[in-house]
Amino acid sequence: MSIRSPIVTVLGHVDHGKSSILDAIRGSDVVAGEAGAITQAIGASIIPAETIKQRLGSLLDETKLHLTIPGLLFIDTPGHAAFTSLRSRGGSLADIAILVVDINEGCKPQTLESVEILKNTRTPFIVAANKLDLIPGFSNKDGPLVSQLAAQAEHVARDVDTKLYGLVGVLYERFSLQAERFDRVDDFTKQVAIVPCSAKTGLGLQELLLVISGLAQRYLEQSLSFDVSGPGKGVILEVKEDKGLGKTIDVILYDGRMRVGDTFVYGTLDEPRQAKARALFEPWPNTEMRDRKGKFRSVKEAAAATGVKISAPDLEGAAAGMPVLVTSPAGVADAVAEVAAQINDVQIATEHEGVIIKADTLGSLEAMIALLREHGIPIRRASVGQVVKKDVSEAESNAEKHPLYAAVLGFNVAPAKSTDRVKVIVHDVIYRIIDEYEAWRQERRKEDEAKQLDSLVRPCKIEVLQHCVFRQSNPCIAGVEVLKGSLRTGMPLMKRDGRPLTLVRGIQADKESLSVAERGRQVAVSLPNVTAGRNLEEADFLYSDVSEEDFRKLKRLVEYLSPDEKEVLKEVAQIKREHNPVWGV
Repeated sequence: MSIRSPIVTVLGHVDHGKSSILDAIRGSDVVAGEAGAITQAIGASIIPAETIKQRLGSLLDETKLHLTIPGLLFIDTPGHAAFTSLRSRGGSLADIAILVVDINEGCKPQTLESVEILKNTRTPFIVAANKLDLIPGFSNKDGPLVSQLAAQAEHVARDVDTKLYGLVGVLYERFSLQAERFDRVDDFTKQVAIVPCSAKTGLGLQELLLVISGLAQRYLEQSLSFDVSGPGKGVILEVKEDKGLGKTIDVILYDGRMRVGDTFVYGTLDEPRQAKARALFEPWPNTEMRDRKGKFRSVKEAAAATGVKISAPDLEGAAAGMPVLVTSPAGVADAVAEVAAQINDVQIATEHEGVIIKADTLGSLEAMIALLREHGIPIRRASVGQVVKKDVSEAESNAEKHPLYAAVLGFNVAPAKSTDRVKVIVHDVIYRIIDEYEAWRQERRKEDEAKQLDSLVRPCKIEVLQHCVFRQSNPCIAGVEVLKGSLRTGMPLMKRDGRPLTLVRGIQADKESLSVAERGRQVAVSLPNVTAGRNLEEADFLYSDVSEEDFRKLKRLVEYLSPDEKEVLKEVAQIKREHNPVWGV
């Protein structure tokens, strides 16, 4: 058995300095080559033990850390999203993580989501509180980080502590995680270490490297052991077209070994497939796989943990986040079954009713399922890939029975159009998907509740106008004014003493038939079984005859009633309670 390099993922909110911190550690300038200085794709960097020793310098001797790991394999991600694709069977592929937070901005949506994912995958992490140099009044001095913090002006030191303990508070309040500045941590197994730093000046990066290396050595030794001769296991980071090589896959090899000529099985969106490694390439130390300048070296074999570019024929359908498993030709069937099982682990974890969810990778899908379930959102089907017509059609089948589940939620996939019956929400932050879905549900629920009013007798009050009885009976036709609410055809009417009178058979104004007459309108109404002068008089006030059952429903939906309808409802209740004191209670 040998000890492999720990896999360290770097994640956090966009533009908080993840790539800049890695650039400072590597001594490279990958950020400058990125569009808008924002990481566009996942990258992997091999930092050998020699580089770590050089970066730590005298700090290594002062802390008496004996470095036994062969190095660190850093994974840089666009936001937190690609981190979710880094999974092996049973959880996160990363051994440990660095959560980068802009100390001045604090926790942002992707920061919070990153912590959620780290918790769900049980990945230990430390916080790099970056951009320390931007705190007003902060000045670089000689010496290590702790002494420089102590040497700041009093108001600056106070400002640093306030911002640090703001992070401590959020981690505790939102996630029940205890955190502390790294040099004040009593127990690294129970407290999250926060290292203030600046990627721009390099301050604190030694301490960051020291903490991550020390923690990996001390607490992860067992998980870092691997069989040197065992078959390679990995995860696809990216599928590319490389000049002269054709289609290649960038893979994190997290266990075992892979050689040129090896047969391997890889996952696709459909089913596992097999291929044979034609050539292998590793990034040079202190460079990374995303760098387009071709800093790769051809190798005959690669051993965990490392990033490796695999050139092979028959890579059709290979997809980011899918597993890769080296096998002997005789063991292909078993390897196919194992890869299929990893994919099915996620895809079968659904309910009979719920929303449809899509994600760009298997790991992203797994993270999405975990967070949606945590928010109590049921999932009918979960799969990898873009939103297609079939997804919308399946969501539409919810529209009649479960309209609030008539939605497709997509994480890190291309936008798609909603329909009249199906809401499609696509975003690269799961929390925003959840927030938008909950807002849509709330709006949809209000619309549905408002529609329920159409089946109820709504509050209305009218007055019979003087000298406006146009027919005395069979049916009685009289002119009325709508004082409050809306008068509707078919509405039952009662008198001021609560006695039922009749139904409104028809409403007419200016020789035009109406179904509804709004407040303030003067109209002629047709009233069957009524005789003017006997049971209806001029200047009478009439009310809609609201049943007790409708009254109770109207009370639940009172927010959708107009102010004057609410007033009439109170009058109706008073009239009814003159005969039955507990009516509608």
